[in-house]
Amino acid sequence: MASNLTIRALLQIDRLQPKFAAYNGATVRGSIALAGDSVLVGELAPGNEVFSLIDIALKASRCEATSQIVEREFGFFILRSPVNTEVVAAREAILSELGLSLEARIKPKVESTQLINSVEPYQAQLLNQWASGSLIVPGQTLGIVECAPAAYISVAANEAEKRADIDIVEVRALGRYGRFFMTGSEASVEAAMEAAVEAINAVSGVEAS
Repeated sequence: MASNLTIRALLQIDRLQPKFAAYNGATVRGSIALAGDSVLVGELAPGNEVFSLIDIALKASRCEATSQIVEREFGFFILRSPVNTEVVAAREAILSELGLSLEARIKPKVESTQLINSVEPYQAQLLNQWASGSLIVPGQTLGIVECAPAAYISVAANEAEKRADIDIVEVRALGRYGRFFMTGSEASVEAAMEAAVEAINAVSGVEAS
């Protein structure tokens, strides 16, 4: 392992919500997570370290790999299992290999939130051109949450769906910042955004330098 390896994000999400599970099923290339599954989401730097760490985690558990990606700066992964203890085993295998505790991960920060009421039709159509999830209907309320490190946006989306009746438009968990786009009624989006922010702020770790 690289001596300068940084755990940018490492988070277990239990009880994957139906819409977020469906979104993942439409956007991943590996083992598809189902509603109710537990997942382990991680982000590392340098990015190439993701391959050996995931190999260790899979050998130490009965998890399956959902995503394993290296982008320009970071490595990103999602592991899944219907059994919560298998995800715990995978997480602990990674931490053991690195000789670190969960508190070594970077604590996420909410970078921005936006609430847009009654989305204008042309803007809705423009956003729909790159949306991977539900389409935006003009007149709906659009909510956007941005955080860093990017991978933590996954827990924001899952907790938002737990709190309110929303549709998931896009969850971008790769790169420098994570972004989550949702639509619904104004009251639903407001409640979901509150849950998303709370979920991000609740994650412990070290402050980013």
